[in-house]
Amino acid sequence: MKITLIISSLILVLTSCGMKVPYTNAIKEEFGLDSDEKMGKVQFFTSATIILNQELKADNQVTTQNGTLVSSSNSEKESIIIPASTRCLFDHYGPKGEIFVRFENGDGRVLRFFSKSDASKRFYFDVDWAQQGGPKINYGDNVYKVDLLRGSPRSAVLMVARKKLERSKRKERVVRGLKI
Repeated sequence: MKITLIISSLILVLTSCGMKVPYTNAIKEEFGLDSDEKMGKVQFFTSATIILNQELKADNQVTTQNGTLVSSSNSEKESIIIPASTRCLFDHYGPKGEIFVRFENGDGRVLRFFSKSDASKRFYFDVDWAQQGGPKINYGDNVYKVDLLRGSPRSAVLMVARKKLERSKRKERVVRGLKI
């Protein structure tokens, strides 16, 4: 009895959760997500880990009072890690149909996802992958380099949770016939 109850509750939980599927132009058309207001109500997710690294270096050469040459260098490193399946919200559309999503509050703290014009294409993380010295993006007030070794930013796409509800009513009755 307990096992049946546990199995049935597990099945209920698993079937009540939506499956994460890539967000495409076909889904956009199917659900009529053509305005900022409607897009703002959709919960987006990332499909892969995206890591942004920033390194600030400051080199300084000075001479002390006794004539000693001193060379000093300071560096600060900051990494922003956006794990796979991180929730994000729609921020705005770009001029070419790209989608800007926000993972945290703050000015300019958005990432751009872009799709080709084909309706079945996914929205991929959009940076200039051929950029000299590796892809760099502006995030907030700083410039970050996309870490290509950790995570998988090239394959990161926008995902949405999708449920399929099917309800059917069935009514049966037995007709006994008529008697004279």
